[in-house]
Amino acid sequence: MFTELSATSNFTFLTGASHPEEYISRAAFLGLPALAIADTNSVAGIVRAHTEAREIARQVAERRALESQDGPIGPPAPDPQPPAWANAPRLIPAARLCLTEGIELTALPRDRTGWARLCRLISTGRLRAEKGTCRLTIPDLLENGGHMALLLHPPRSQNKRDWARGARRLIRRYGADMHLLMAPRYDGQDAARFDTLADLARRLGLPTIASATPMMHHARRRRLADVLTAIRTGRRVEALGRDALANGECRLRSHTEMLRLFPGHEDAVHRTGELAETLTFSLDELRYEYPSELSDGETPASRLRRLAYEGLRWRYPYGAPDKVKNMLEHELALIAKLKYEPYFLTVNDVVAFARSRDILCQGRGSAANSVVCYCLGVTSVSPETGTMVFERFVSEARNEPPDIDVDFEHERREEVIQHIYERYGRHRAGLCATVIHYRGKRAIREVGAAMGLSQDTVGALSSQLWGFFAAGNLERQRLQEIGLDPDDPRLRQTMELMREIEGFPRHLSQHVGGFVITEGRLDELVPIENATMENRTVICWDKDDIDSLGILKVDVLALGMLTCIRKAFTLLQQHHGTSYTLATLPPEDPAVYDMLCAADSIGVFQVESRAQMNFLPRMRPRCFYDLVIEVAIIRPGPIQGDMVHPYIRRRNGEEAVEFPSDELGQVLGKTLGVPLFQEQAMQIAITGAGFTPDEADRLRRSLATFKKNGSVSEFRTRFLTGMAKNGYDADFAERCFSQIEGFGSYGFPESHAASFALLVYASAWIKRHHPAIFACALLNSQPMGFYAPVQIVRDAREHGVEVRPVCIQSSYYDNVLEPDGRGALALRLGFRQVKGLSEEDAGWITAARGNGYTQVADIWRRAGVPPATLTRLAEADAFADLGLTRREALWEARALAGDKPLPLFAGDMEGEAIYEPTAHLPQMTLGEEVVEDYVATRLSLKAHPVALLRHILTPPHEAGRGN
Repeated sequence: MFTELSATSNFTFLTGASHPEEYISRAAFLGLPALAIADTNSVAGIVRAHTEAREIARQVAERRALESQDGPIGPPAPDPQPPAWANAPRLIPAARLCLTEGIELTALPRDRTGWARLCRLISTGRLRAEKGTCRLTIPDLLENGGHMALLLHPPRSQNKRDWARGARRLIRRYGADMHLLMAPRYDGQDAARFDTLADLARRLGLPTIASATPMMHHARRRRLADVLTAIRTGRRVEALGRDALANGECRLRSHTEMLRLFPGHEDAVHRTGELAETLTFSLDELRYEYPSELSDGETPASRLRRLAYEGLRWRYPYGAPDKVKNMLEHELALIAKLKYEPYFLTVNDVVAFARSRDILCQGRGSAANSVVCYCLGVTSVSPETGTMVFERFVSEARNEPPDIDVDFEHERREEVIQHIYERYGRHRAGLCATVIHYRGKRAIREVGAAMGLSQDTVGALSSQLWGFFAAGNLERQRLQEIGLDPDDPRLRQTMELMREIEGFPRHLSQHVGGFVITEGRLDELVPIENATMENRTVICWDKDDIDSLGILKVDVLALGMLTCIRKAFTLLQQHHGTSYTLATLPPEDPAVYDMLCAADSIGVFQVESRAQMNFLPRMRPRCFYDLVIEVAIIRPGPIQGDMVHPYIRRRNGEEAVEFPSDELGQVLGKTLGVPLFQEQAMQIAITGAGFTPDEADRLRRSLATFKKNGSVSEFRTRFLTGMAKNGYDADFAERCFSQIEGFGSYGFPESHAASFALLVYASAWIKRHHPAIFACALLNSQPMGFYAPVQIVRDAREHGVEVRPVCIQSSYYDNVLEPDGRGALALRLGFRQVKGLSEEDAGWITAARGNGYTQVADIWRRAGVPPATLTRLAEADAFADLGLTRREALWEARALAGDKPLPLFAGDMEGEAIYEPTAHLPQMTLGEEVVEDYVATRLSLKAHPVALLRHILTPPHEAGRGN
């Protein structure tokens, strides 16, 4: 049987017009026994094809099992159920190698060694080139080849002599593994071309092999293929000329079609199946080995146990409760059974490095379910405080690796990332990729430009994004409202193409922090390439791909609030001599909850948004678990599922707490019968809808945060039917599933909410008891959060904090705290608040200050900063302490010229001073001062802008009331 050995998917970005999954499904429909996805210098889409092939194989096995029991079960059920194929095609991993010498080959690994060499080969070319490009040469292939079948593509019309010279070098080395590939061009000359290529193959001593070299799985993608070419080349579709496809023939072909396309060369078609049988490598053979983490003769198991019990004594200095000890033993036993000790040790070492550098960090997500993580210091919330179970994190039944997410200070995470590279080596560690897909505005903008729409039209379409990608009348209505004709053929075709390109990969970016670390060479497991950021290297698979293959990763993430809290802890130590960690803050402080109940939460982590501030007085949190619910409830999942109002009514006693059944009462008891967490959604599916553990696991995966291709809706019919079968009310079932669908966009697991709730409490505690320290740390951690510095400063002043302006004599780059003369601390604004002032210039100014400056020229002469910096300081009114108004300081700053003062500055050749008449500058009004403050520092301590207009805004009859 014919086997396609060189298909190009859309992971050859902006070239291939079909998803890898679509190729596999189409191959199953055509009855092909196997298929090779061969993208250009890449294997980025391989895992998706492999996953689809496994899924089709599972469906085929299930169907055959049913047929063997009950006889034929009829044709495949219509959507939304997936089709039940008669046969499952096998994926053959491959890559199309484009060498700088003008030679192209399709490389097909024969075994695991061949895959390792292909990955190292692609890594070699990628690491010597900029992101997104690859530079491979014949010597690279001669060095890293072997254990691969190589399909040599015929030469282009130009440089045939150079091609022949390079081809013979490869044939001398790999001739027994090489074939000459023949592919149709559908131009009416294919028969003669095949005869010519067969003659060339005889001269080279190579057998021929046939391929359709498809760019799409089906001919209907022809238009989209042209649009992709137009986007790639920066042209309109009508200007593509010969670069456009002449027809839709460049598609995946069946065995019968290939025989018809290759008359007289049927042996080349049959040879594909013969070769495919020798290519036995499968991605299932990839065995991921985590770093062994052996140390000082200890085994990973003994080392983890020792560190866990050392941490237990640290966490519970007066003795741990029996419940915690039992939980710890249970976890250690399960970790040992699944041999995950090295993974926990690696995360522990990363966290230990951060602590050694005084970098605040905290684990979150399902890792918060683990006492082991708590004892190692990876997380700061003890699992005993909630109802979370370890099996949500590590489960023998699920047979999948754990996933630990650790947040680090956003300003210092790069130190942790570079430490991982240095410790394990770039050949053993790399960040995951993130596939950037066509969504919304990007699809409208790029497809619209390729189709020749005007910029005005594209802009109008983008502004009405929410109404487009809907069906029928809504789309027509929105188009008419913005003045477009929905019946215009060009516009209608463009809209169809926009919908078709939705979800297509456009390029690879780097994951926010997911590290894959291996015991052996990572570049023999998956190719490594350069990222855009300096000193970053990434693999070409994203997190879903590595999850599918069972590869563990460590998420090294950044969180601005950790930076703020760490700086606040440092200030507490400096000014009050008290030392705190996240785990040692005074717990359950009523004053903190009083502050939150009053919605006094500007700057507080997670509860600073307007939605949260509106909800806090209704929720009235009084304990830590209330904060866990507070964090999780204002999310699209609970809001979309109409779970917020029922919860509040039940909490306030306005509605009776009822459970649809005793079984669901055990699941929903802690949230008053209202599902709020991902774990509850999963448990409802199992308990209420009769999902199997495997189905619940697939549901959980579809709930992944920011899922690119969410599939949660596929479970709708199964869920509603199961709930009805078990006697649950249809309205309740609909609401539950609506809430589950919301998690497909964004929803929190309970453990994740608990980790974030600790940061809510920590930031709220600091704000309540040390408002000056909190404001200073928050300003020094910008940019972050919802609020700009002007709002943070205003809130601090409302809490009794004296805020002092930027001062050339007293300020540093960062904001600092000073005694206010009344036993409290005043906040001194730093040079970082001055727009355009660099940290380096601020450092020179403070280093050269000594006993102080006396005039503007002193700073120029002593600190060596350019006059432009002094101008910015003058505009920020930083020279007021020198007795200079803003205009006077600006006058003096503008008088300076050059990067450095002249040797005889301030004196002439005779040594006499040069005097200039004093300039009489008009005084600025308060309004002018406020405006200039906002221009220079984005805030003003002199007055609120609205105060200047209050006499205009206040009605005459209220003017005497003091408003």
